[in-house]
Amino acid sequence: MAEEKKFVERRKHQRVPVINNIVEPIDLIYTDDATGEKVEVAAVLADLSSSGMRIVSFLKAPVSGDMQIRMQLPFIGKFEVEAKTSWIRQKGPVYTIGIQFIKIAPAVAAKIEAMANDYADCNTRILLKLPEVCVPNCKCAPVCSKLHKDLTLHK
Repeated sequence: MAEEKKFVERRKHQRVPVINNIVEPIDLIYTDDATGEKVEVAAVLADLSSSGMRIVSFLKAPVSGDMQIRMQLPFIGKFEVEAKTSWIRQKGPVYTIGIQFIKIAPAVAAKIEAMANDYADCNTRILLKLPEVCVPNCKCAPVCSKLHKDLTLHK
């Protein structure tokens, strides 16, 4: 009988799913080790934290080595991070890729962290069945697609 691998959570920061409100694709830029040429891979953001993200692409990203990532997100604006690939899973022609940030601007990291914390707080209010789940100052509102979202609070 095959031995099962135990999943060990290595993330240091909470993540928030953001796939529903992407302004534009994410551009991964890396140097191909074999040719020395810059390669650009388009991807879609699936979730994000201040220390990394998960993306989906039809083009495989590098397994190792550093890369630059350009993004534009509605709750942050345009920004770049330096990163490396943590893991890649393939299912048919689709690649799901875990990315770890190596260098990110502190202001961008703080915005992402605040958004992820508000998302987690919202989940807690939902689990506790509190009467008011959505709050007016929620940093996650721009990408929230929960049924509990109060649209009157976020115009």
